[in-house]
Amino acid sequence: MEITTRVRSGQGDFMLFAITPPRRSTPAERLPGIARATIERLDHLDFDGLILYDIDDEASRNPVERPFPFSPTVDPSAYRAEHLRAWRTPAVVYRAVGKYQPDELRRWLAEQDPERTLTVLVGAPSSSATAPVSLAEAQLLRAEVNPGLLLGGVAIPERHSRREDEHLRLIAKQAAGCRFFVSQVVYDLNAAKNLVSDYRYECQARGLSPVPIVFTFSVCGSMKTLEFLRWLGVGVPRWIENDLRHSTNPLGASLEQAQAVAVELIDFCRRLGVPFGLNVESVSIRREEIDASVDLAARLTAYLRA
Repeated sequence: MEITTRVRSGQGDFMLFAITPPRRSTPAERLPGIARATIERLDHLDFDGLILYDIDDEASRNPVERPFPFSPTVDPSAYRAEHLRAWRTPAVVYRAVGKYQPDELRRWLAEQDPERTLTVLVGAPSSSATAPVSLAEAQLLRAEVNPGLLLGGVAIPERHSRREDEHLRLIAKQAAGCRFFVSQVVYDLNAAKNLVSDYRYECQARGLSPVPIVFTFSVCGSMKTLEFLRWLGVGVPRWIENDLRHSTNPLGASLEQAQAVAVELIDFCRRLGVPFGLNVESVSIRREEIDASVDLAARLTAYLRA
């Protein structure tokens, strides 16, 4: 069953892998080879879809210096259309709506095939940032020009730990048309479980059916990557940082830890009856961390299909 069918029917148990398109400064002649290598790395695995990120400069969200300098990337939709045509499954294409003019976003939304594309619309990185299109306006635009296009939203378990209202944000986004959610990278298992539990019982109280939450996992092979995860807002418990800092093989330790967190979250969601998906990404461009992310995705796919 394709991911579009699963999401429309409120079902979970699907597996995704996320990629960030190459930097915009990459020579055009190299792009086909990069895409081909990606497909060769992932094609043998039983994934239900790809996620293609649309990254934005988030300096307004976090004034601390970015551990890895921001570099604009190739447009994810164009990269998919021009270089990932061989990929066989639907894709979730992100849109950082603040980067686009209203007419530009309207045109893109209208052009998408609802059977091959899902989208996650992401608002401005902070309330202080001004943008030509707000998230609410973008959601309304999608409903107007392409209502069949499956809309997703962002879920942030760490924000739930701070404010205890992320489940209400999810329900508000659901009312605005979201049919699934994708989390940022999960390291804090308790934060994720609290969000799932509160969302489940708030839906029950309101007579709503929960929609799939896609939980994102990644590996961390160095303290620099850990620093970047924290800059992105990912909550990394101190005991995990200690394990990685003192391990003789931090990448291997991170892989085992991510797998354990994912398995426990899978079992928890199944017990509560909350539909879910899994997503794996590499936040690093180091080859060994990318390979470890693919290994993690293979392990989680096997557990999911068992």
